[in-house]
Amino acid sequence: MDKDHEPLLNDKDCEAKSGTLYSTAADTPKCNFISARHALALLTFFGFVNVYALRVNLSVALIAMVNNTAGEGLDNITKECKEPLLNESHDDITGEFNWDSESQGIILSSFFYGYIFTQIPGGMLAERIGAKKLFGFGILCTTLLTMLTPLAARTSFTALVVCRVLEGLGEGVTFPAAHALWANWAPPLERSKLISFSYGGSQIGTVIALPISGLLCQAWGWPSVFYLFGAFGLLWFVLWMSLVTDLPKDHPRISSEELHYLQKTIGDVSKMRKTAKAPWGRILMSLPVLGIATAHVCNNWGFYTLLTCLPTYMKQVLNFDLSQDGFVSALPYLVSWFVVVLAGQLADHVRNKRYLSTVAVRKIWQSIGQFIPAGFLVAVGYVGCNKTLAIACLTMSVAFGGFSQSGYGVNHLDIAPAYAGTLMGLTNTLGTLSGIFAPLVVGVLTEDNPSREQWQIVFYIAAAIYSFGAIVFCLFASGVQQEWAKPHCGHGDDQQTGGHRSSINRSSESSSEDDHLS
Repeated sequence: MDKDHEPLLNDKDCEAKSGTLYSTAADTPKCNFISARHALALLTFFGFVNVYALRVNLSVALIAMVNNTAGEGLDNITKECKEPLLNESHDDITGEFNWDSESQGIILSSFFYGYIFTQIPGGMLAERIGAKKLFGFGILCTTLLTMLTPLAARTSFTALVVCRVLEGLGEGVTFPAAHALWANWAPPLERSKLISFSYGGSQIGTVIALPISGLLCQAWGWPSVFYLFGAFGLLWFVLWMSLVTDLPKDHPRISSEELHYLQKTIGDVSKMRKTAKAPWGRILMSLPVLGIATAHVCNNWGFYTLLTCLPTYMKQVLNFDLSQDGFVSALPYLVSWFVVVLAGQLADHVRNKRYLSTVAVRKIWQSIGQFIPAGFLVAVGYVGCNKTLAIACLTMSVAFGGFSQSGYGVNHLDIAPAYAGTLMGLTNTLGTLSGIFAPLVVGVLTEDNPSREQWQIVFYIAAAIYSFGAIVFCLFASGVQQEWAKPHCGHGDDQQTGGHRSSINRSSESSSEDDHLS
């Protein structure tokens, strides 16, 4: 392999390369400042920043919305770990809603009641009508409903739950649509780094939303949280619809060299989508799909347990005030973002250099992304009230989970690029069950006794589920395109696409000889 497989935001496609899957024209024309696919990665990144900022801001705002001086609110603050880690203020924000822990769990879970229903339709629609509009309008829907959240909450508990369900319906199409879009834009040996970078916006969105939400609640009241993040969502939507296209050939600013490069390494995936229906029987019987789905479900359990409930743990057990709660809760996701991006770069590097096969990379990265987080969650139960160690363990658990993005998270594209959106919709539908049940389990376990011991049970459950997912993935994962996902069309299609369609198969054949290394 040649040595110049570029970092994410450097466009070296215009340099002469030979003897590899990445060969381009021999001449070296002038390059754009940033390639079209890297601009897409940047815009998708900010899209997921909005997706997760809109999703998690309620986790912090809810603390300010609930009246902790009424009834069980005072009892739900444990006194086990009352020594402050920082200059802790004990100013309580008296919220306007008397919701108990179970009700709060329902509110946090209700988003996923809608989110689960648009996953598979979202993937199929993205493959058929185009992913750009589906991704954009899905986030726009969530943005507008987020801005209506204060009105819904003050109307009734039911209205807030319905609003969150509708937000979930809109946001449910985002990951399947993004996967379908990357099937058109991500060269096989750049999948890990492009997708991990763009999906890394979910960590940064969390990093931004958690501390800023706490500050906004204290400065201007909890409704400001939903108005501010909604405004940023509207701005992103305008940029997305103006600058993104579904296919490289339709992009007005793509260089001819990059277009040739993408057509040669990816082919025309969209043509196969239009001429073939998803083979659902074989998809549902596929062991590699089972491995991805199990890893997805188990990863999401641990991820959503911490994403939706970590601010509550920080307040109830570690006794941080609201502003500190947001900053400390965001720390794990900041570290995780660095891990996600670096793990993606490293995964593609070892694949490009042929140090490891694709399937070996996926299995190793997934093992790191679930076994190590499980270990750190178990460790939280043994550090007592040492806040520094507790935060360190939680941070490392979330951070190492970032390896999973280059494990199961991109594996849909390895085994079935033409149906990547549909597969992501399928596995994310199952994974969304974790988003529904994990907060409910936390609520049930901690409602009457939010002690450190009860939260220890929460972390043990998440650790066990993490480990199970890694084991199943390592047993069944594959790194090559499956037979049911390969195009079986006449020779006319080859001629129409200039032979580009066969490059999809070439990318899988390049790793097929060592698919069973691990």
